[in-house]
Amino acid sequence: MWWKLFFLLLYFFMLFILARFFEAIVWYETGIFATQLVDPVTLSFRKLKTILECRGLGYSGLAEKRDVRELVENSGELMQGELYSALKNEKETEGSDSSTTFNGEMHFYELVEDTKDGIWLVQVIAQDRNPLLSTANWGKMVQKVSQFGIRTGTFNCSSDSRYCHKRGWMKSTLIMSVPQTNASKGKVMLKEYNGRRIETEHIFKWMTAHVASRIKTIRFSEQLMDDWYQTEKQPVKMFLFARLLQPPAFFSALSIKFTGRIEFIFVDVRNWDNTSCLEKIGVHQTPSYILKTPEGIYRYGNSTGEFISLHAMDAFLRSVQPEVNDLFILSLVMVNLMAWMDLFITQGATIKRFVVLISTLGTYNSLLIISWLPILGFLQLPYLDNFYEYSLKLLRYADTTTIASWVRADWTFYSSHPALFLSTYLAHGLLIDYFEKKRRCSNEDQNANNLEWLSSLWDWYTSYLVHPIASFQNFESDWDDDPNFLLQRLAFPDLWLRPLVPIDYIKNLPTWKFRLAQSEGNPVDCDDRQKTLTNPNGGSSGDQAVHHCSSEALHNNSDGFSAAVKSEETWSGGEEQDTDWSHWPCGMLHCTECVVCLENFETDCLVMGLPCGHVFHQQCIVVWLAGGRHCCPVCRWTSYKKRPARQHATEQLEPE
Repeated sequence: MWWKLFFLLLYFFMLFILARFFEAIVWYETGIFATQLVDPVTLSFRKLKTILECRGLGYSGLAEKRDVRELVENSGELMQGELYSALKNEKETEGSDSSTTFNGEMHFYELVEDTKDGIWLVQVIAQDRNPLLSTANWGKMVQKVSQFGIRTGTFNCSSDSRYCHKRGWMKSTLIMSVPQTNASKGKVMLKEYNGRRIETEHIFKWMTAHVASRIKTIRFSEQLMDDWYQTEKQPVKMFLFARLLQPPAFFSALSIKFTGRIEFIFVDVRNWDNTSCLEKIGVHQTPSYILKTPEGIYRYGNSTGEFISLHAMDAFLRSVQPEVNDLFILSLVMVNLMAWMDLFITQGATIKRFVVLISTLGTYNSLLIISWLPILGFLQLPYLDNFYEYSLKLLRYADTTTIASWVRADWTFYSSHPALFLSTYLAHGLLIDYFEKKRRCSNEDQNANNLEWLSSLWDWYTSYLVHPIASFQNFESDWDDDPNFLLQRLAFPDLWLRPLVPIDYIKNLPTWKFRLAQSEGNPVDCDDRQKTLTNPNGGSSGDQAVHHCSSEALHNNSDGFSAAVKSEETWSGGEEQDTDWSHWPCGMLHCTECVVCLENFETDCLVMGLPCGHVFHQQCIVVWLAGGRHCCPVCRWTSYKKRPARQHATEQLEPE
């Protein structure tokens, strides 16, 4: 996870460097920066109208270019970046229609009346009547208002005539929905257009007038001074000082978007002769957008990317005064970008990469949601109000720096160019994949194809399903050739009660022939052999496992094995014959009798040893193990697991 976070931060740093590189190229080719001011006198009449439309100022009745230019100057300074964005958005919005068609009362209530922090413009078409706006004019209206975050829709009364009668919509009209109060999630009021003129400019002017009425307007200096030093209501305020009749539409739309978080105030300075009060509070020129916080004032528009537009100011205010939903969306984007790094970090087959990616996406998003639940609970506690305020204070200090303005400008740039963002992310991922292949060049599994990986995945899954114990102990079990094996195993009612282990390990157990010694010798005592045995790792007698020559009972009713008692003489090697122990595998206990069948080993008979060191007839122990008893008949040690070496200090008792 930390590697993914490192790669993600490295990617963000690369985006930052790439944005500075693009700025250098533009400066080299044109000699201008995005923050460079533009003189409105040098612009054409069409470009001036485009700027006014993006800012939300009506220009109907202004026939001369000089009047339009003065209106642009009175609404705020124009930068090269804002001019480029306005012309680009004008081309993108042509022909686009994002209007919603309502199918009934509940649909209208859910989207319009239940929306507490947005503006809706709905065209109501009365039953058996023509719409108020034609299709062409309605399309222009949709394009004009959509750039300010105003959503549009059409309600045809023929789909729900009862609701139209209830509302009194007997003729085709326009309905605008705006929040009624300045409180967050307050009530919504519906306003109907009663004007006679149905031109797009007049309808837009009617809308902006109603939205601007929600903004507090100050027209006298005494009122400004009283409100400027008042800190009882909202600690964060956004002031607009301008010589305008009403604030721009983008400023009014933002006031609704940030209802309950930031208070928007419009100061009309058209008739002010004495501007000493403005200089007293730090406003030295108009128009000015001033953000007033408990930490001080910040003049919007002096840093990189701070344009007089809806999207630029929205990004700035969200960073200065975010809400919980903004932080959750940011964390969601970060977590998913980290999860997608697994597609390039994982080496091997393509299907393997996507399987790991899907697993990582599900895990990370689940953990994110689970971790946010207690955070939301803690934020509701009244004891954390001071912590919340100090966190916002620290965030405001950080977001009013130059580096923060660069980050916001880059965010605006890459969000408006998603193809560039995705291509750079893909290129960064391919570089990670290349270096991961170089780092894991010794890994043999990285070149496996899709079929091989799917086959290994299926083997693991079926081994886990049929042999759960073996799967947990990292056994690589081969799937049986019989395709009906799984169905046969599912037919047993004790499938999950009885642990199943593959019997492939039996062929790897040591097997040899039992032989007698050629020359006579003294019988070997059990205690003496315990001192001379060596462990499987080749250790000395001090590291050998001690075999206790005690009597043990063995009983099994399912296979008809009779009880066997192993006495001390059984493992002593016998008294009548000598055995050639030289060819016995290292670590096997010396004995001459099989405790399964209770018969002595004959010359040249096949014997088999278990990891614990006990030896039996090959045929006897194979039948024992194949029956599902995967343990030693003597000591009950697991027959497929190597026994660790143990050190025991043996003490010899002296006879009295």
